[in-house]
Amino acid sequence: AIDNTTLCSATMTGSATVNINPLPVVRMVTGGGTYCSGGTGVAIGLDGSTAGTSYQLLSGITPSGAAVSGTGVPISFGLRTGAGSYTARATITATGCTTLMTGSAAVAINPLPIATSVTGTGSYCAGGTGRNVGLAGSVPGISYQLYRDSVLTGSSMAGTGAVIDFGPQTLAGTYTVVVTNTTTACNAGMTGNAIVTIDPLPTAYAVTG
Repeated sequence: AIDNTTLCSATMTGSATVNINPLPVVRMVTGGGTYCSGGTGVAIGLDGSTAGTSYQLLSGITPSGAAVSGTGVPISFGLRTGAGSYTARATITATGCTTLMTGSAAVAINPLPIATSVTGTGSYCAGGTGRNVGLAGSVPGISYQLYRDSVLTGSSMAGTGAVIDFGPQTLAGTYTVVVTNTTTACNAGMTGNAIVTIDPLPTAYAVTG
């Protein structure tokens, strides 16, 4: 140091040490995808992790779920049901140094097929042609499958935009319909059911006289 008045100088005592703490190792965000509305969601994780580092999943800038501690192997943040883009942030526990992980995972939700009413409840006389079971409406690109007492019955039918007729059903039971979107594979049950019963014929007696 130099005194500006006398120009005398002297060396200061002691020293200052500056340490640079490293940032967390950057990992890749994995997972994401689409799932059907009402489902369990899709998994999101990291392709690796470091012990002593805490990893936080982010939806936008908002933390999603609890932070996960690094283990030295890939980690999972669990299933996510909210649609959107997810990223992750890592923090070294000892130093507090933090950085964003690379990449992101997108989650999208496919809607369930539109529900329409099952039609055809009624009875018919034993030995008759049966009772027609159908749907009050349908949607193109959707597949409709009839079930009797939870057992698959006949072949599936493609939606047309109009009502659907599965034809006459001759077996007594409760008929339901499961619909599947052929593009997304999302499926759902239709509203209500059709109950078919069989009325017995009158008892036959011999004509006399």
